[in-house]
Amino acid sequence: MLSRLSRTQALAVCAVPVVGLVAAAVFVPLPFSVAQPGMTANVLGEDRGTPVITISGAPTRETSGQLRMTTIEATSPDTRVWLGDVIDAWWRTDQAVMPRDAVYPTGDNVREIERHNEAQMRQSQNAATDAALAHLGLDDKNIKVDLELADVGGPSAGLLFSLGIVDKLEGDGSGGDLTGGRTVAGTGTIDADGTVGAVGGVALKTRAAHRDGATVFLVPSAECADATSERPEGLRLIPVKTLKDAIQSLTALEKGTGTVPSC
Repeated sequence: MLSRLSRTQALAVCAVPVVGLVAAAVFVPLPFSVAQPGMTANVLGEDRGTPVITISGAPTRETSGQLRMTTIEATSPDTRVWLGDVIDAWWRTDQAVMPRDAVYPTGDNVREIERHNEAQMRQSQNAATDAALAHLGLDDKNIKVDLELADVGGPSAGLLFSLGIVDKLEGDGSGGDLTGGRTVAGTGTIDADGTVGAVGGVALKTRAAHRDGATVFLVPSAECADATSERPEGLRLIPVKTLKDAIQSLTALEKGTGTVPSC
């Protein structure tokens, strides 16, 4: 049919669906979430007056420095995100546009998603405890670890929980702190065998860490490129694949010996 129309007529006909798509994008909510740097919390300290990590059944040690888990804040699953919001966030370095399904992979309503995130957090805490005690060669039947962190869900604090447990029980193994007195931040899931897994929003989490005083950031090795894309000045990025990697790197950094990898 288009071959019988003039060039101008053909372009006009072709433009109709394009205009329709643009109109739909402008006036219909898009399947995205807009994220920004969220809160951080020192797992060696307290949250709302309650210690984040409480250990019974084994002697613990006083620690210095901080181990800060990091988060992102995203528009809620029932928030409508429009084309203008996406365009605005696209050009900003303190925000990111993420597919809604990547931020909220399970559930259609806020409460359902909250339950999912809470379950993931509990699983992460259990795995973090198992990984830390296994690394130290301690019997988890004799030692009880309670982890409390309000209003945070998901599994991405696993690595920092494990490091906090190790620091409270053994430190660097020779009387020092894993942090070396620094403010160390990071992110990463963890399995019971100590494997560190990737998470989302790493570039935003580095900004949250820098904002809250961190000078070192532990990042899952697979996400080095994302972390370095907009790395805040003065923040050192250390890639890790396992809990053992993280402990060795922090110990080397604290003692000033050995090689510390970098993204």
